[in-house]
Amino acid sequence: MMPMEEALTLAKKRRTIRNFDRKPVNLDEIKTCLEIAATAPSGADMQPWHFCIITSEAKKIEIRQACEQVEREFYDRRISEVWRQDLKKLNLQVEKPFLTEAPCLIVIFKQMTHEDQPGHWVPNYYVSESVGIATGFLIQALHQAGYSMLTYTPAPIHFLTKLCGRPDNEIAEMILVVGHARKGAQLPELEKKKFEELVDFFE
Repeated sequence: MMPMEEALTLAKKRRTIRNFDRKPVNLDEIKTCLEIAATAPSGADMQPWHFCIITSEAKKIEIRQACEQVEREFYDRRISEVWRQDLKKLNLQVEKPFLTEAPCLIVIFKQMTHEDQPGHWVPNYYVSESVGIATGFLIQALHQAGYSMLTYTPAPIHFLTKLCGRPDNEIAEMILVVGHARKGAQLPELEKKKFEELVDFFE
């Protein structure tokens, strides 16, 4: 078992990356990370997640084009001025080159309902919470495997269901962009909250 201080040191090295090298990922390692994600707890053990792994250049281009289209609409018509100011420090742009530069995209879907018998659909429980936990497991597993990542959520995101050939009971939660950080990639200056701001102990 990894000592806790060593685990903390490793976790603190994780940074969100937007500039990727084109070096391919090892799909066997990605599969193992997904198996780790699938061990996450879920409401009534429904396991309401599905992962689409995309390494096809043609499919990545298709996804990038669709994402940039909704991004233009978002920045032109949907975003508030307060939100726009909050995003300034991240230097975000409508163009999303990381979607085609990174070797691997993982589109994470949440399954809102399931078929308990033919033709009869019932809701899943705590879907967003369950998929969020599984995504956290996946991010940490990929980080431990040496990969860099970006969590990307185009808004609105529903178009990815059709683009990835998923059924109507599934909604995309995010695109996890996975690969290796480009050498010399610039990172924004961010400051994490202090431990004392995050935690209360009741002993």
